[in-house]
Amino acid sequence: MIKVKIRKDEDRYVGFTCEGHAGYAEYGSDIVCSAVSMLVINTVNSIDALTDCCLKATDEEKSGKIQVIFPEGTDEKAGLLMDAMVLGLQSVEEQYGRSHIRVEQVI
Repeated sequence: MIKVKIRKDEDRYVGFTCEGHAGYAEYGSDIVCSAVSMLVINTVNSIDALTDCCLKATDEEKSGKIQVIFPEGTDEKAGLLMDAMVLGLQSVEEQYGRSHIRVEQVI
């Protein structure tokens, strides 16, 4: 199962962690893992390229873990991109079920 923890401090995002594998299908054919990876990686790349927000990202390919920290919190643009990512991840969770992905927001 993929576990996503979104961390917020009042109204700003301060980071998130995404780890695990969906187990929806065999490695290389898992559309849930593909969808989650695309949403997460595109969001990180977009925040890096399109905003002035500072972020620190680490990944562990084997475990499928990606951790992102926003040391100063997110600005308005980065916050909107994060909102879009959360919406997309929640849609995947609704479509494929909590046995494959769980999205949790921690305030």
